[in-house]
Amino acid sequence: MGRRRELKGLRAVVTGASQGIGRALALEGARRGMVIIAQARSRNLLDTLAGESEGLPGKVITEVGDVTCAADRERLVRRCQNEVGGLDILVNNAGIGATGHFADSGPERLRQIFEVNVFGLVETTRALLPLIVKGITPMVVNVGSIVGERGFPARSEYSSSKFAVHAFSDGLRAELSKDGVDVLMIAPGLTQTNFSQNMIEQSAKVQLDHMRGMTSEDVALATWNSAAKGRDEVFLTRQGRLLLLVNRFLPWLVDRIMRRKVKNLFKDEPKAAPQAVS
Repeated sequence: MGRRRELKGLRAVVTGASQGIGRALALEGARRGMVIIAQARSRNLLDTLAGESEGLPGKVITEVGDVTCAADRERLVRRCQNEVGGLDILVNNAGIGATGHFADSGPERLRQIFEVNVFGLVETTRALLPLIVKGITPMVVNVGSIVGERGFPARSEYSSSKFAVHAFSDGLRAELSKDGVDVLMIAPGLTQTNFSQNMIEQSAKVQLDHMRGMTSEDVALATWNSAAKGRDEVFLTRQGRLLLLVNRFLPWLVDRIMRRKVKNLFKDEPKAAPQAVS
């Protein structure tokens, strides 16, 4: 466990803030009296966010930028320095996904996912870390996923990127303890967002109903509450926690259920003929 913190008045960057969980994080932070620097690629959506934040106790400052672009990351650093005098919390929320079976995809899909979900997250942290270590009760928050704890069929690439986020969070937490910086890894389960509509590709036969999940606002509440308490990691949704519990003690059962589901979906497709070895 890290330190408890009073969120009111703290300065926080939220990446991927124009929609979904990021938007909810920005608005909830402003409701708690925080100063939020909301970064995303869409100027129009950020303008809408700024309008929605008017009248809240805190403040939302919008910054157009892409976490994969070095120039945008440096501009974000300067914005934090010049406009709010530093940074206390970084929330690495920006992410993309794709569904589809690995054998049917090319390397471009995996590289694009890792470029945003892993390299963009890591390099944004690297760029802002000199400001964070000087902050008030500083913290880095990395948004992972339940599927980053247990890989899912047709989501192996996205799952892999979120596994990497968890591993990075664990290592960073130990490294930054000497500087008094806490690291929170929060893993949402199914969430009611436009994430599935914004995926770079959707070709999975194994479907998940995101509309049955928790709301973005619920994720934002859990995230800021966990940050205030100094939590290290949080796994969201009852179903997500149940899956991880079963997977911990009965991983073979989870494997069997997933294999059976995939086999049933592909039962009408011909099997690949074995190749002769010359």
